This record gives sequence, structure tokens and C-alpha cells, in this order.
Amino acid sequence: MDTSSDQYDSPWKDAIERYFPEFMSFYFPDAYHEIDWSKEHIFLDQELRAVVQDADLGKRFVDRLVRVSLLSGDASWIYIHVEVQGTKQAEFAERMVVYNYRLFDRYKRPVASLAVRVDELRQWKPTSYGHSY
Repeated sequence: MDTSSDQYDSPWKDAIERYFPEFMSFYFPDAYHEIDWSKEHIFLDQELRAVVQDADLGKRFVDRLVRVSLLSGDASWIYIHVEVQGTKQAEFAERMVVYNYRLFDRYKRPVASLAVRVDELRQWKPTSYGHSY
């Protein structure tokens, strides 16, 4: 087990869980305004682990899965997958797509995948993932 990454991960995990509304307001204000904060939001770490445990897509720093209710009531509730990425990684965009699909496939609920980059590489800007033939 890599304790150095645990020391880095734990503060992020704790902060996201303890201050989730504030976290969303600061990093994702548009999404924040779509969430019904009068209803409970639920962290689903076990469910996330079950979906990503066999993915061999590189080191991730922090992943959180949260069930939230929407103000619109369209889907009544959705999952928000939050990832904090601390290093440049070629597989990053692919991993986000894979996790999004696996969560949707397993739970049949909409999934919003959100990423916070905390690296210092201004030139690295993963924006999409796809295939072309």
C-alpha cells in the first residue's frame, strides 16, 4: 500500500465528504445550482469500489460517488462521480469514460462525472476521449 498517496488522498476525501455542498459550489457552480440541497446526499464508496475494482486504468488519487437529488425532478436523483487527479496521466480521460459507463450500466441511473485537476502542469488539458477508425 502506498502510504504517501494515502496521506494526499485522505484530506481530499475528508474535505469532499465534510464540505460537499461547498465543494460543489466552488468547483462546479453550475452543477451546484441543479442539486436539491434540502434532500440528503449520500456517499456510496462501497458501490464505487464494486464498479472500479477490476479496472486496470492507472492510479487514481481520489474518487467519490455521491447520490444527489435534482431540483428539476427529471431523474429524481443521480450519481455524481468526483475524481481528484494529481498527476498527468495518459489514461485519465479513458478512465473517466469507463467509470461513467460502468456506473450507469450497473445502476441504470444518470451519472455526472466531474474532475478536479490538482497537478501543476498548465499544458496538460485532458478534454475528451474517443476512437477513430
